[in-house]
Amino acid sequence: MARRWLILADDLTGAADCAIAFARRGRSARVQWGEAGSGAQESGAQESGVQESGTEEDVVSHDADSRQLGPEAAAARHAALLDRLHHPGRSVFKKIDSTLRGQPGAELAATLERLRRREGAAFGILAPAFPATGRTTMAGRILVEGQPLEETELWRRDHSYATGALPTMLEEAGLPSATIALATVRAGVEPLRTALIAASRAGAVAVLDAESDDDLARIAEAGRALDAQEGLVWIGSAGLAHALAMQEAGPAAPAQRIPAGPGGTLVVVGSLAAASRAAARRLVGETRLRHVPVTPDMLLQADEAERARCRDAVVAGLSAGDDVLVEVAMGEAPDLSMGARLADALGALLAPVAAHLGGLVATGGETAAALLAHLGVDGLRLIDEIEPGVSLGLTRGALEVPIVTKAGAFGHADTLLRAVHHLRAIRNQGSPT
Repeated sequence: MARRWLILADDLTGAADCAIAFARRGRSARVQWGEAGSGAQESGAQESGVQESGTEEDVVSHDADSRQLGPEAAAARHAALLDRLHHPGRSVFKKIDSTLRGQPGAELAATLERLRRREGAAFGILAPAFPATGRTTMAGRILVEGQPLEETELWRRDHSYATGALPTMLEEAGLPSATIALATVRAGVEPLRTALIAASRAGAVAVLDAESDDDLARIAEAGRALDAQEGLVWIGSAGLAHALAMQEAGPAAPAQRIPAGPGGTLVVVGSLAAASRAAARRLVGETRLRHVPVTPDMLLQADEAERARCRDAVVAGLSAGDDVLVEVAMGEAPDLSMGARLADALGALLAPVAAHLGGLVATGGETAAALLAHLGVDGLRLIDEIEPGVSLGLTRGALEVPIVTKAGAFGHADTLLRAVHHLRAIRNQGSPT
């Protein structure tokens, strides 16, 4: 029987790339953030599994926007969200970053503690591997393209923990763990199920190795034996979400026509990750695409006349039916502490172009969240996945256009190009996905 899900994520792109695992297999899924679910009418609708429109939502994925918080604040936010959004009959998926950015340990501890208080017990199955994007787990440690996480550009740029060892992360959050080696994962359903049950009885978070999608499928299958257990939390990234969605997959989502706005696609790159910057460079040479770089000084210090000139350049491109790439030019030694201010300033700069948009591509969860907030968007209806970690949806609220979201570190040099071509096809043909 297909389960209904509550996904708690620490950023917007993570909320989307987990929920799309279910949407592309025929389940209804929405991404939301902020105060969604807090009103009396909305709360009652969620409890019954029915939106105000009267249609049932199988998957609710909430962006807690906690990536940049400290451990105490991130934990408190997750505890409050669980109280507000978790209703009987919804399984819980705690999305964590596949490279341990943010505060996954503190958030998980708060989630398990809240469930323990409410239901008397709580147990976590942790499998953060996302093989399709090069993230694997061996001996309880995260690898990126076979390289220890601590030796990667991602870790050097942004990390919260001393190592990429999952048991150490859990121990720092006060959580005992039991590592289940790859050999056990591949030994068959019964040995793996036995190991999971032993971890549950010991009160430990089960930390599972995985190198492939097949490994994650084995974990999802074995874990189904514990589905009836109150307080079970699945913990991982989009790789595990896809494995769980496959366990209950129904007919594929039907093809559908997607409405588009009047102009070109706005591509916004605020992420500092090398993958996003390489994809932006590749996109610059595309025909019928205009490049509008913006600097931090322009976003934070320029007068209104200079900001208006930049905005007018974006509007001119979109109105002509061209796609427009707006890229934050941060230089070789970016100041990461400026991220939230830059994202908000970028959203404010671009908000007036809403009427000219045919579609959106947003790279980086912080950038996407700020932009959508300024555009009056209050949620996303997910439709399809363009490639692993790259989701296609439709904005909800004051603006209804197709949107592609991508975590900054995901993808390759052609990812943004593929996204732009996909949205061009939708604008020109209303193409089914």
